[in-house]
Amino acid sequence: MIILGLCSKAVSFSTSPLSSLEYNNAIKTIDECSIDGKSSSTLYDAVRYIDKNALKLYPDEESKSQLWDRAYGSWKLVLATGGGRFTEFKPVPIFAFGMLDENNFGNGIGLNKDKIILSLLGPHELVTKRRQMIINIDDIFLGANKVTDFTPGFIKQGMGLGKRPADYKKDGRRPPAFTFIAASEKSLVARGGSGGIAIWTRLDNDIRPAAYSSLSS
Repeated sequence: MIILGLCSKAVSFSTSPLSSLEYNNAIKTIDECSIDGKSSSTLYDAVRYIDKNALKLYPDEESKSQLWDRAYGSWKLVLATGGGRFTEFKPVPIFAFGMLDENNFGNGIGLNKDKIILSLLGPHELVTKRRQMIINIDDIFLGANKVTDFTPGFIKQGMGLGKRPADYKKDGRRPPAFTFIAASEKSLVARGGSGGIAIWTRLDNDIRPAAYSSLSS
């Protein structure tokens, strides 16, 4: 369970790309929509602008690493297109979260940020050159309690628990992954394997105690 122009073509930058008016306007639109949890008539174009100009916005390893740093934290999934062919962002009707730290990626669902029902966790692999995060799932949690050892084998297999990119390659498949498009203090934008784009809003508090408390007990 792995729970998209202000202009349509690339532009050139005479100053630092991330300080350009176009980029700042795009991020402002994304931030406002992520906080409100509602789309707007300009949201897709804002995301598309950053996506189209990614090579200029993130031209080197340093800028890509800074993007990763901005992506660390706890996030609530608020808007998604649902697939690569769709251009309309729709609200996500449930509480779904994503968590990224220096070692792991986790995601799950719950009633709210304090009452998490189901969550997954595993070490990520950051492919900085591609702005891509490969997702590995090692553990399942119910109500913040680790239940991996008690999970039936067919469920583990269906979720890909313990699998690594080499295992997916043997099966002729690609591992689950996100390609990061933008990140700020307020919002995170990434594309999933199906081509759909998701927008998260940053949570005020660390989600890990509510989702993975048994790890620290």
